[in-house]
Amino acid sequence: MFGNGWPPLDLSSTPRGARLARLLATEQLRSWGLPLDPARHLVAELSNNAADHGRVPGRDFRLTLHVVGDILRIEVTDTRGQELPKPQTPAPDAESGRGLLLIDALADRWGVAEGRFPRKTVWAELHVAPPQPTS
Repeated sequence: MFGNGWPPLDLSSTPRGARLARLLATEQLRSWGLPLDPARHLVAELSNNAADHGRVPGRDFRLTLHVVGDILRIEVTDTRGQELPKPQTPAPDAESGRGLLLIDALADRWGVAEGRFPRKTVWAELHVAPPQPTS
């Protein structure tokens, strides 16, 4: 990880929590000297999915960013482990349902890890260029 790393953040499972996840992750990526896109789009989509589909009233979702070598890993954990995400092709006139298709298009790899019930973590990885030392 760059610097001291980034501790996991617990955020409310609401649209506001999802927006805050994107904003905080953007600032962390900027401080690490990493490209903002498509990472912030992945954070936004994973966080929105946790707030929409993984929401359990009174329970937060967790955002974690890891950088190891040239891999940025974005993890979003929620407490709806019984509902694993499955990409589906929405109807052409549907107003939602394209989130996992977007994640699949933007990420180099993504998947789901089942945790201690009732948790699950949806993760996405990107190859990123390590920051160049400043002199």
